Amino acid sequence: MNELKKIINNIMFVTGAALVILSVFSLLFKIDIPFVPYVFEIFAANIIIVFGLYLRWKFEIRYLILEYLVDISFIIAVLVVFGLVFDWYSAIPVWLLVVMAVVIYMFATIVSVAKIRKDADELNKLLQTRAKSLGAEGSALAEYQEKQAKDAS
Repeated sequence: MNELKKIINNIMFVTGAALVILSVFSLLFKIDIPFVPYVFEIFAANIIIVFGLYLRWKFEIRYLILEYLVDISFIIAVLVVFGLVFDWYSAIPVWLLVVMAVVIYMFATIVSVAKIRKDADELNKLLQTRAKSLGAEGSALAEYQEKQAKDAS
């Protein structure tokens, strides 16, 4: 399963990079490709979204559901503004843009949670391995720390 995630991640990265590179080349060599402006527009929107979410993550929101609502609202606001500025609504309705934003956010959140769980599992395994390798030394250290805690109180 881990290999499949890496493969999907690589495919997504390479596809995105290929679209951006193709768009740059089409501008440099004056090749008319109809979708090129959309690539740059979406790329600019994603830059603003990523930096905006990065700044928002610097501030902790007490309630998880409120945090998600703030994130999704920010994403939708950026997409609506970009849609108005670049006339995306002639090709896609606003409601569909909103649904796409929510689905993409949910997908990214699920992937992030899965990665965090995987990292936590790996750390727990390393800690267990470390505890086993310490053996008696580790239990002696634990006894010493308990004694220090009792003496301090």
